[in-house]
Amino acid sequence: MSNTYQIYLISDSTGETLDRVFLAIKAQFKNIEYDVKSYFFTRTENQVVKILEEAKKKNNSIILYTIVDSSLAKFLANESDEKKIPCFGVLGNLILSFSKLLNQQASHVPSGQHALNEEYYERIEAIQFTMNHDDGNLVEEIEKSDLILLGVSRTSKTPTSIYLANKGFKTSNIPLVNESSIPESLKKNPKMACVIGLTTEAERLVDIRKNRMMTLRERENTSYTDIQKIKEEVEDAKKTFAKYKWPTIDVTRKSVEETAASIIKIHEIYKNNA
Repeated sequence: MSNTYQIYLISDSTGETLDRVFLAIKAQFKNIEYDVKSYFFTRTENQVVKILEEAKKKNNSIILYTIVDSSLAKFLANESDEKKIPCFGVLGNLILSFSKLLNQQASHVPSGQHALNEEYYERIEAIQFTMNHDDGNLVEEIEKSDLILLGVSRTSKTPTSIYLANKGFKTSNIPLVNESSIPESLKKNPKMACVIGLTTEAERLVDIRKNRMMTLRERENTSYTDIQKIKEEVEDAKKTFAKYKWPTIDVTRKSVEETAASIIKIHEIYKNNA
């Protein structure tokens, strides 16, 4: 019998929440083999029946679902129970608990988190701003930023900026070659926005840059991957961050999500002290 688990992710919307929940779950188990099948915009009993028929044919099937329609969620749970397929609702109990705490009925409308409201348009604006202010572009407008990220090349400035933009933060990122690469307006007013320096271990940076060079099929720029020059770059960057009293995050062993979480925390402190 196969030890591979068949994971069925069933959502009445885009499945984004469910993807993240399963990502968090599987990270807790090192030895797990699985195949994932995702079913988005599942909103009828007929769709549920077809999915369960398929799941019943497989060994080791497990169902995770986010369905806000209580009657459809109950139908899925009951049918799964009859077929002896483990089935877990991700949002159901939370919605019910919040409904009791807030003393109001939940809307039970699928895709409610994707409503085209003011918050949504602010997030889209933040994404557009961040894309336009990537890699040192439009530095004359950096005072409009919620966040400004500085760091030497390949310290994950761009992916971190884009992730933060999706959280609604207008983010500018500036490559730090030396202190002269910092815009004059920022040097004159180091606290114009929440400025954060990104740094990393030189040895790790060498590997990342070498991989980058291989991807670009470029071999001439040896100083870009020279360990001694990189060490000097990193140390100079740290001195610059200290000079302007900008908080620093070492991204060496951090994912983009972890770095962004630290940045958001720093931004909260910045706002409270403003």
